[in-house]
This record gives sequence, structure tokens and C-alpha cells, in this order.
Amino acid sequence: MVRITEDMVRRRAEHNNCEIFSLEELSLHQQDIERLEHLDRWCRGLRILYLQNNLIPRIENVGRLKKLEYLNLALNNIEVIENLQGCESLQKLDLTVNFVSCLSSVESLRANVHLKELFLLGNPCADYQGYRDYVISTLPQLQSLDGEPIRRVERIRALSGLEQLRRRVLEQEAEQLQRRDTKRHRNPKDTATHAKEKEGSDDESPVCEAERLEQEREFWETPCDFSPESRLEAHRHLEEKRRQRNTDREKKTKKTRSLIAEDGKMLNVNEPKLDFTLTEDEENNSLQLDLHVYRHLDTSLMEVDVQPTYLRVTVKGKVFQLVLPAEVKPDSSTAQRSQTTGHLLITMPLAHGEVKPKKLPERKPLISHSNQSSKKHSRQWLEVDPSRRQWLEVDPSRRCCVDLTNIAAAALPASPLPQKPQDVSVSKDFIDNPEVPPLI
Repeated sequence: MVRITEDMVRRRAEHNNCEIFSLEELSLHQQDIERLEHLDRWCRGLRILYLQNNLIPRIENVGRLKKLEYLNLALNNIEVIENLQGCESLQKLDLTVNFVSCLSSVESLRANVHLKELFLLGNPCADYQGYRDYVISTLPQLQSLDGEPIRRVERIRALSGLEQLRRRVLEQEAEQLQRRDTKRHRNPKDTATHAKEKEGSDDESPVCEAERLEQEREFWETPCDFSPESRLEAHRHLEEKRRQRNTDREKKTKKTRSLIAEDGKMLNVNEPKLDFTLTEDEENNSLQLDLHVYRHLDTSLMEVDVQPTYLRVTVKGKVFQLVLPAEVKPDSSTAQRSQTTGHLLITMPLAHGEVKPKKLPERKPLISHSNQSSKKHSRQWLEVDPSRRQWLEVDPSRRCCVDLTNIAAAALPASPLPQKPQDVSVSKDFIDNPEVPPLI
């Protein structure tokens, strides 16, 4: 049984910052609610209330909603119109497709002087003879019934034969009540007994698929009286079928794709079906993976896991796994996302790769000339290949004796010693100015 809870009301009040005391409009449709309660205490300021397509059997606990203007109770299990006298501002009431067979209960709406529109289509009372005239004469404040405006001629004609209409309506109500008592459910077995038998059959021996489909077809094709009980039974049947479907889905668990082979080797997996490019950067001695991730995919939905021999990227729960051709360094790996294309670039340095030296720039000669003769005598730089290095050896047979005592170079002629400058005669009028530099 689904009850109206405070949490349910607050979730439906997001447009009002989840505040329910000042709430003016509330929609609780299609919630399988089986009782109308609490709203007259939590939401006193309600003006519009949507409760269609639920399992509410009775109108109650709305008398304190003084500001309520529109109440929608279509597609419920209501049989009697009652407990709406306190809704002083009620202008529109929708009871389409319910089980209102007591047409005389519309007299309780006389207290709602502002009621302008009333909908009773799809109820048993809408098939009574004199239905429209009786409602028009009973509720003089109405301006529209079942979406059709009420004309003045209709109102005058209905008021002229009100007593006969009331008597005829009461007779049809009694016949409808007797018909409901005599007609039983379309299924002669009780619902609870049927459920127990079904549970017992499931426990003892599972029903074959053909028999189950036959029971399903019989359930929906067997004619029955449309009543609140039959609607509840159909609802429970659908719930049971939905529950059984979920159970079958859980039993048939989806087989997860294996990421590791039986011999322990990692497998290449591409569940998200993404394009990718794996290249080797010889200059930086690393591997680069360009994964074509969706452009507008949030980065928080991706996880990157780099291992020495394989790479795993999870994109929205789907695994992309690639076995690497060489061992890499996971701690030094980096992952970057392109802001234009959205691609994911993962750089992984090689762990035991061949270290290739960088090429040195070509050395230029110290002196450069344009003519050919100068180029012949210019100094040239020779590049020696270490792998082809050779050692010079002296032939012992051609060994010669060298006199080490005469290695010193011959004495050079002595250069003349500088002579002291001769004294120059100085005149008597000469004045030695220290600021003037000496003559060379």
C-alpha cells in the first residue's frame, strides 16, 4: 500500500524550493496512492491538486483546504462524492472514469457555491436516465457539465421535473447496487487463494511457458464487471508480472566479457568501440596512444589504468584494454585530453627500450672562406665512430733507438738586451706636468 509521505511531497515541490507549507500546486499522479491523507495539514495553501491515475477509494482529509480551486481525481476508485463541503473556493472538480454509482451524492456539492465545472464521464451514474438533467437541477451554480456548457433552457426544463428525476435516479441506484452484489469477480477463485496456488505451483514444479501464456490470455479475455475490486486485481496482477519479470532478469545475469585469457594473458578488448592510434615516439623513447573519445563526454566518466604490459581505459563503464608491444613505466605515464577534439592522449615512457643518442649539430670550421684554396688548408673536424675505433701499433722489427738526451731543442741565439735610454738634456724652463703623458 502506497502512502503519501512528506518526502514524496517535498520531491514534488522542487519548484517551491521543497517548501510544502506555502505550496500552491501539487502533482501526485500515477503514484499508486491508496489513501488521501496528510495534505490538509501539510499544504494548507494548495490551490491546484492533481491526484489522477491512483487507487484512491474515498474522498477524505481535504476539508481544510480552503483555498483549493481545482481538484483532479480522475482514474481512481471513488464511488461516492463526499467530504468536499469545506473546500470553499472549489471551482473545478474532475471525477472522470471512477466508480460513482450513487448519483444522489452530488447533492453534497451544493455547499460549494463557487463550483463552475464538474466532470463525471466514465462513471456508472453517467449512464442513468435523466443523469444530466438531475445534476443540472441539483447544482444551480454549475456552468459546465462534462465539458459541455449548461444552457438556460436545460436548467428550466430540469427544474420542472425534479421530483420525478430524483425518484428515477434512486431506483437506478438500487438496481446498480443489486447488480454489483450478484455479480462476482470474473475469476471464481479468490485473489489471495489464486496467489497462494500460484506460489505453490512455482515452488513444487515450474509452470511451462505455454501454460503461463494461456493463463495470461485467460486473465485478460474473461469478461468481468468493471468495479474497484477488478481494477485493484488488475493492478496487482500487473505488479506481480513486473516483479516476476525483474526476477527473471536478475536470474539471467549478463555474462561479463573476460579481460584475461585462460593462460593468464591479457586480452585486447574494445567494448566502447572507439577508434585509436598507437605510435612510437623514437625521439622521446615512449609509446603514445591516441584514443578517439567522444567529444562531449565528461572527463569524470573516464578512468585510466596503465600497467607495465597493458593499458586499460574505462569509458562510461565500458572497458577498452590494449596489450602493449613493449614494457612501459606506469609511474611516468601521463594522460591529456584535447579541448577541441576530445581525444585522450596517453604517453607511456618505455622501461627497457634502446636509448638512442640525440644527433649533435654539425660543427662549423673555425675559419671559413669562399675560395677553394682556403678550404683546402682550413681545419676540418673528423667524427670518429666508437664502434670502429682502432689502436696504432709499432712493428718491433722496425724499432729504432732514440737518444732521449738530445730531445731538448737547440739553444736559440740570445736576443739583445734592451738598452737604457740615454739622458736627454732638459732646458732650464722645462716644467714637468704630471698630467701630461710621457712621450713615446
